[in-house]
Amino acid sequence: MSAVESRIAELGLALPDVVPPLAAYQPAVQSGVYVYTSGQLPMVEGKLPVTGKVGAEVTAEEAKGLARTCALNALAAVKSVTGDLDRIARVVKVVGFVASAADFTGQPGVVNGASELLGEVLGDKGVHARSAVGVAVLPLDAPVEVEIQVELTEA
Repeated sequence: MSAVESRIAELGLALPDVVPPLAAYQPAVQSGVYVYTSGQLPMVEGKLPVTGKVGAEVTAEEAKGLARTCALNALAAVKSVTGDLDRIARVVKVVGFVASAADFTGQPGVVNGASELLGEVLGDKGVHARSAVGVAVLPLDAPVEVEIQVELTEA
């Protein structure tokens, strides 16, 4: 088990299986020393634990937890192309999309769930640039979607 996966286990979490694509794309691709993930929904064992808009059917706190799940799914996607999460030199960028009720403006707090998880798992390597964007709807009526870009150490 890699050091990163050991840290995930210490947090009481488990690296999930890669979420299969919902359409014509790959969960992650590597280009040089970078891995780009596709948007990761908060799927748990193949399904969404909750659906709806944040600020309406889903609370901001629930959505923050879902963003953590998205980040964990993104790490699984990174591992699917690198074979080893210990190759992560740093997380470069995180983009979070929050399906928001019309008056909801707490997108940054929701996406903090993903950012905080990456920091807990990767320490200083998890510090990143970020965007948190409110949107009208996400695939499958998911409340949150997160994608990450990581830089790898040389193999």
